[in-house]
Amino acid sequence: MRAYPIALLISAAAVLTACSSGEQKAAAPAPPPASKAPASSSAPATKAADTCSLLSSDDVSKAIKIPGITSKAGPAHDNPSNGGKATSCEYVVEGKTAGALAVTRYEGRKAKPADMIAAIKKAKPGAVDVPGFPDGAVFYVDQQKTATLAAAKVSNGVPVLVNYTGPVKMTKEMMTPLVHTAVGKA
Repeated sequence: MRAYPIALLISAAAVLTACSSGEQKAAAPAPPPASKAPASSSAPATKAADTCSLLSSDDVSKAIKIPGITSKAGPAHDNPSNGGKATSCEYVVEGKTAGALAVTRYEGRKAKPADMIAAIKKAKPGAVDVPGFPDGAVFYVDQQKTATLAAAKVSNGVPVLVNYTGPVKMTKEMMTPLVHTAVGKA
């Protein structure tokens, strides 16, 4: 069930590509800071190991109504052409992936959250806006295999995309509190 983290990275890549307009020049990604300060308005970028700290396995367990969820760091992906640096966290139950959280930071970019959400909607037919996120969010089902809720924001001057991908049976109502929690800490 490694499809969820891969789907997250593919979704992030779609946004990375779509957010690359002619007037926004790509910059080489900056290395993540060594600090593990708690997330706040002045906190440094989230590192791969910290992605799991944005959303507890207990929160995922409650959302999908399955006890015993654990989390582990998932794959990371850097895209030097547009500054996208994606990190992820996998949520596992009985050895199977129950979902994944991905955080993509666009170092050196000036993309607006609304543009990032519009790019996802353009790339994902059937994507719908999700109310309640100040900078925008969208929910979509990808190839009838996975469901994703993605939200965008600017954190410390850096555009950030946070998305949770789970099985197709997950609804936007189930995912909304998960993404709200992660966005608040990203």
